[in-house]
Amino acid sequence: MEQLEKINFRCKPTFREGGSRSPRENFVRHHWVHRRRQEGKCKQCGKGFQQKFSFHSKEIVAISCSWCKLAFHNKVTCFMLHHIEEPCSLGAHAAVIVPPTWIIKVKKPQNSLKTSTRRKKRTSFKRKASKRGNEDNKGRPFVIKPISSPLMKPLLVFVNPKSGGNQGTKVLQMFMWYLNPRQVFDLSQEGPRDALELYRKVPNLRILACGGDGTVGWILSILDELQLSPPPPVAVLPLGTGNDLARTLNWGGGYTDEPVSKILCHVEDGTIVQLDRWNLQVERNPDLPQDELEDGARKLPLNVFNNYFSLGFDAHVTLEFHESREANPEKFNSRFRNKMFYAGAAFTDFLQRSSRDLSKHVKVVCDGTDLTPKIQELKFQCIVFLNIPRYCAGTMPWGNPGDHRDFEPQRHDDGYIEVIGFTMASLAALQVGGHGERLHQCREVTLLTYKSIPMQVDGEPCRLAPSLIRISLRNQANMVQKSKRRTSMPLLNDPHSIPDRLRIRVNKINLQEYEGLHYDKEKLREASIPLGIIVVRGDCDLETCRMYIDRLQEDLQSVTSTTQRVHYQDQESSFPRVLSVQRLSPRWCFLDATSADRFYRIDRSQEHLHFVTEISQDEIFILDPEMVMSQQVGTPPGMPDLVVEQASGISDRWNPAVRKRMLSDSGLGKISPHYEVPDKQKDASQTHMLQSPVSSEDQALLQAVISGDLLKFIECCKKGANLLIQGPDHCSLLHHAAKIGNGEIVKYILEHGPSELLDMADSETGETALHKAACQRHRAVCQLLVDAGASLRKTDSKGKTPRDRAQQAGDPDLASYLESRQNYQMVSHEDLETAV
Repeated sequence: MEQLEKINFRCKPTFREGGSRSPRENFVRHHWVHRRRQEGKCKQCGKGFQQKFSFHSKEIVAISCSWCKLAFHNKVTCFMLHHIEEPCSLGAHAAVIVPPTWIIKVKKPQNSLKTSTRRKKRTSFKRKASKRGNEDNKGRPFVIKPISSPLMKPLLVFVNPKSGGNQGTKVLQMFMWYLNPRQVFDLSQEGPRDALELYRKVPNLRILACGGDGTVGWILSILDELQLSPPPPVAVLPLGTGNDLARTLNWGGGYTDEPVSKILCHVEDGTIVQLDRWNLQVERNPDLPQDELEDGARKLPLNVFNNYFSLGFDAHVTLEFHESREANPEKFNSRFRNKMFYAGAAFTDFLQRSSRDLSKHVKVVCDGTDLTPKIQELKFQCIVFLNIPRYCAGTMPWGNPGDHRDFEPQRHDDGYIEVIGFTMASLAALQVGGHGERLHQCREVTLLTYKSIPMQVDGEPCRLAPSLIRISLRNQANMVQKSKRRTSMPLLNDPHSIPDRLRIRVNKINLQEYEGLHYDKEKLREASIPLGIIVVRGDCDLETCRMYIDRLQEDLQSVTSTTQRVHYQDQESSFPRVLSVQRLSPRWCFLDATSADRFYRIDRSQEHLHFVTEISQDEIFILDPEMVMSQQVGTPPGMPDLVVEQASGISDRWNPAVRKRMLSDSGLGKISPHYEVPDKQKDASQTHMLQSPVSSEDQALLQAVISGDLLKFIECCKKGANLLIQGPDHCSLLHHAAKIGNGEIVKYILEHGPSELLDMADSETGETALHKAACQRHRAVCQLLVDAGASLRKTDSKGKTPRDRAQQAGDPDLASYLESRQNYQMVSHEDLETAV
């Protein structure tokens, strides 16, 4: 602090002094600080900042405002003197920042003789009022005096640093940097009550709870006690383990590394929805005498639940975990070890069948309907009273009620609670998309237990003695639901226009390079491996885009296996061996590359909330945490071609221009890099005439195509065989390859043969190669030929187009695809190679 004072460095002002006679200023001035490292560009000249990587360098490269984040070069030409006294707009998050002009420091009372004499002259009523006022402000060094504005949505941030490992501490520091530090609170230091009482009169107040579902429940309970009117809506940043409530409100199953600036935008733009909250009233079981009551807790850990209340098998496993952690906390210091214990406890309980008699010791009445006979008939080992759709870290136990006419779709704001029964089989199936037995949707529940049974309330377990439990609706809390956003980036210089199609290159990155380079976007982009190109609709979301990337990966695997097979069997070739390409693991996720300073991961449960145009317009980066480093030695043998999202659902998998580079990279194209058509073949191509086999090589070439032997076909081409020969049925080699559906041979002919072969007609039937492929329903070959420029309107001797042939063959999808492509103008090969 002494060094800072010498250079007149002042911390960011977060409040204003009380008792000042000067008029109150309603604006905030810039708080300029010197920086040795700065991201972004200079506001004045628009140029970037030169970074000094030396730790000993004391050169100041930028001057920036700690409120609005504006930055200038440390030059007279960029940072003008008039900037010092300018009012600050507080930047992009001005609507959620509590200005320091709202927070007033309470002046300490003076104990001077004059003050004491003046106090003695007051009436007793005034003394009592003053004393009461001092008691109200006791322990509160600040008061909040907001200025009402319909555009303001002040935000209170509560962070539980114990949640999510070290994530809580990191998030706490980032929120203090973007906001006023006096609107960010550490729950490990004090509870939320004092902060909520301090800001209770602030209009349009919003709350962000950074932690697990227990943290959210804690804040909602305090809001109930304070009876704020209207109650401020609560958003969730999931830092816990299960995060079922966060999943329900579209905040995802866990925080990864999304920038805090985008989280603030989501909170500001989020939709306010209602969440039912339920009372739990526990009494002694009146049907049992006092001497027959078993040992156990006399009350539940919580008397209100937001997510679920359950009894039986799941509560027993949770209780065992809780008791073991309380006895040996040092053994439960990792999330993986905790999950392993859960699995072991569940397996042990399954073998011991400790919950098999649950149905014999409970009585459940829902809105006057007794469910006990059905529970005993199906022998449920677990009963769940569910308020939100998610349960047990993301599963959906209510399932899809579309096939069940007795129930309505589940909602968290309808005033009804769902009652679900589970057997051991349905509990196991829950993890793979199954659901339990739907019992009832009701407003009130009466539950009688006749023995001590494990129960849990929002994840807090206990073993409750025989009791009478009444469940009833308590109230509805306001929550902030993350909204699905349209793109905020300008597209084609028009922010309102969304293109019909987007050509996007897909690049993959491994976890090691991501963690080391995600703050250096250029180096991370250079380290990425190209996976391929997809073409999707402009309004495609990431959930749909994932399917096309998975399909692209399948194409890459098929190409790689073919090229490897050629290399292994051609021992005389001198080109290098192609590396195998590792398949994407199921855990891969999208990366948002639009952030100004770095990449960050997108939670898979939030993919339906993001559009492709929100994270990229020309290339997508995906992170595969299981991709090994050895796969990045060199480049993959090539990229599969365009996966085009069509109305018919069929994709374009191949394009000759891209395929040409694939063959060249993999070595197939190097078999005859300077291949030239013989003179006799040139003459034939010029006259559009086919020739019968005139040599043994030509005959072997024809036989290789008919039999589908790719290796033999390439060998014959290497020896100079003629690609314009015809078979005994007056069909060209392309006709034969298309008829048998050999895509590899078709690709090679398209690359190395003359263009006249593409639309050449069979002399007997007038059919082109596309007609042959459509008759046999070879979809991949049809896509190859169409992408190469084959005519879709050419008719055979019977006046049928390829689309008509596909319809006659009983393939309506292929027919629809060919019809849609008739009016689709493909990009020229030269332009496509440039784009790639």
